[in-house]
Amino acid sequence: MSYETLQTQLNQGIALVWLNRPAVRNAMNDTLIAELTDAFERAGEDDEVRAIMLAGQGSAFCAGGDLDWMKRARQFTPQENRADAAKLARLLRIVYEHPKPVVARVHGPAFAGGLGLVAACDIAVASTDAKFCLSEVKLGLIPAMISPYVIRAMGEAMARRYFLTAEVFEGAEAYRIGLVHEICVPEELDGTVNALLGHLVQGGPAALGEAKKLIREVAGRPIDDALAADTAARIAAVRASDEGQEGIAAFFEKRRPSWVPTQP
Repeated sequence: MSYETLQTQLNQGIALVWLNRPAVRNAMNDTLIAELTDAFERAGEDDEVRAIMLAGQGSAFCAGGDLDWMKRARQFTPQENRADAAKLARLLRIVYEHPKPVVARVHGPAFAGGLGLVAACDIAVASTDAKFCLSEVKLGLIPAMISPYVIRAMGEAMARRYFLTAEVFEGAEAYRIGLVHEICVPEELDGTVNALLGHLVQGGPAALGEAKKLIREVAGRPIDDALAADTAARIAAVRASDEGQEGIAAFFEKRRPSWVPTQP
């Protein structure tokens, strides 16, 4: 599939999705949001895709909102404003609830909506040159659509600080507060991301999707009889599945499960 604002490629089961507006530091506009939504939906339906890497071309991951798009939005009617905002909200939810694991490869600025994309991914790796900012209040706005994902990633206490101050913070701070899972020097960014992707393709495709769903649906629930029954039902169903049966058989037969890629 050819896109105006993205570069996409499938490499050994990994869908590589690059934001490709380097002249504007991969700033978001309506076209990028629509194309990114399409790319993630297609990846979700493609059995060859085992995991997704989201990254930015040029000097930035994503600098937030495109200035021309923001200028046009000033003229929107209330109905147009809601419809426009709903498109970004839908994209973020698709990324967050995607059936395949999503890894963010972050370098340079990840501001506003770009930071929201990072928070919506399952795993985020940032280089030490990465910079993060929730800049909305300085424009008289709020980080509304991205807030569910950012608050889950960094916690309410840190969200209070960075939503309100709009401070720029670096990769080390993003790691400290839980927004990203690993930091590394720029020269090691690709190697670190590739190592994580290598781990992901070892997992059963259906199990990875069910594990993601398990986290979303168990987090925050009280530990009670209902939760115990729910989790027992989940493992019973997975054990009886074709994938579960293949994984257990492969373990006892001391061989690779059928889904593990053959080493080149």
